[in-house]
Amino acid sequence: MIIKSLIIIAFILILISLGSALYHLVNRKAGDQSQKTLRDLTFRIGLSMLLFIFLFIAVATGIFEPHGLGVGMQMHKPVQTERIK
Repeated sequence: MIIKSLIIIAFILILISLGSALYHLVNRKAGDQSQKTLRDLTFRIGLSMLLFIFLFIAVATGIFEPHGLGVGMQMHKPVQTERIK
């Protein structure tokens, strides 16, 4: 449960950073605003990369197990039969 909470918090922080960058981009009046936009977007990219690495490590170590459509498809692979000549 704590892993899911961390992932949700990271997604919320990514969205907040993206919204802040959009706000600074739209209301740009001086050179300082473009620096704020760049800072917010850099923070978002860094946070996204950390989240991706964290998810990769969590799945690889078995801490977090995916349960989406891809897992179900991999578990129920069709049996291949040989063709009769």
